[in-house]
Amino acid sequence: MLALSVAAFLGLFALDAFDAGPSAAAWRDFGAHLLPALLVVLIAGAGWKHPWLGAIGFGVLAGGYALAVPHRVDWILVISGPLAVVAALFALDALSGRRLG
Repeated sequence: MLALSVAAFLGLFALDAFDAGPSAAAWRDFGAHLLPALLVVLIAGAGWKHPWLGAIGFGVLAGGYALAVPHRVDWILVISGPLAVVAALFALDALSGRRLG
């Protein structure tokens, strides 16, 4: 559930594509800006059945974003922070060995 909340949060950033108003280019940019949220949903889906995939996937996303914007600590905390928390929760689930589904 937290992973889907992170995806929704990232999806909000796609709305900046409409700063200049709706147009064909704005819709194209909106779709492109939704790709990170889609990636988060796909990793969450994979992690649902295989928690290690979720832990690794979210860890890579958190680390990759942090490496992409090393000069913006505030962005790293806001974007990579929740991704890292979700990665840690998937890792704890994988380490517990207890499966509910």
